[in-house]
Amino acid sequence: MKKTVLSLLGGAVLLATQTNAAPVNVTGAGSTFDYPAFTKWFEAYKAVDSGVQFNYQSIGSGGGINNLTRQTVDFGASDAPMTDAAMAAAPGKILHIPVVAGGVAIIYNLPGELKLKLDGDTLAGIYLGNITNWHDPKIAALNPGVSLPDLAIVPVHRADGSGTSFIFTDYLSSVNPAWADSVGKASSVKWPAGIGLAAKGSEGVAGQVKQVSGGIGYAELAYANQNKIPFADVKNSSGNFISPAPDSVSAALATAKIPDDFRFSMVNAPGEQAYPIAGASWVLVYQKQKAADHGAKLVAFLKWAVTDGQKLSSALDYAPLPEAVQQNELKLLNTIK
Repeated sequence: MKKTVLSLLGGAVLLATQTNAAPVNVTGAGSTFDYPAFTKWFEAYKAVDSGVQFNYQSIGSGGGINNLTRQTVDFGASDAPMTDAAMAAAPGKILHIPVVAGGVAIIYNLPGELKLKLDGDTLAGIYLGNITNWHDPKIAALNPGVSLPDLAIVPVHRADGSGTSFIFTDYLSSVNPAWADSVGKASSVKWPAGIGLAAKGSEGVAGQVKQVSGGIGYAELAYANQNKIPFADVKNSSGNFISPAPDSVSAALATAKIPDDFRFSMVNAPGEQAYPIAGASWVLVYQKQKAADHGAKLVAFLKWAVTDGQKLSSALDYAPLPEAVQQNELKLLNTIK
């Protein structure tokens, strides 16, 4: 007799199939960018293996890296690749396994049903505190014919260590020298003094933007769609205004130069239809596992996630990983002991 239980508790996903034998409990923590994918994957995977229970805490990429380094979880998840220094400080070799690629949507809350166009310089100006009103001439120039309100802009950014922040600041650093020189790119940056509101997790950013008139923020596309928050088309490196979508993220991913260790960036990618604020997200695992039963269950799940799990990606607002990337990841997963 089997009974399947799926519960969502705050930022945690718990999935267990009750059988006579206790399931192996695999724990993870990190990226909120990945949370919608993990929720669906854990549910779907119960048909593959009923002998594993997943407990994932959606606490942000920085928290995921910290927990993995302290070895309090079986895997971490991050939308920012670990630095060489962080990897050297870990008690063992850590592998980066890309599991999703997605777009960071620029979400906003304005009266009416306005569809905006924005570019990197304008976004940098907003988050540097140089553009403070929605009827600013720079925004108006990008949106001819749109009746922009005389309304203060309220930027919302992440309060926690965030891979989504890394993708966003990586993009701004690549297109705006002033941003690159003054703020730079990182999971946690020193935001200019007095800039807007801080929120924890992509859920928090989406929630703040939805509640605050004049708000603007950044979050993985799934959070925009699930919360019915409008988002901007963003000018890409070819000069086209592109909406975040699986196809436009796939166009960006197709141009990415992916090294053997899978640590790469894909912001401001070339291509007529490439969405410019896009990135990969990684599951982080030790190459040498401490517990054989946990390691075996985790590796089996990851092999499924980077192959069969990708078939669910488009419906979840992610871009599926290319076949060649999937096959290279399987080779890397086979090195885990």
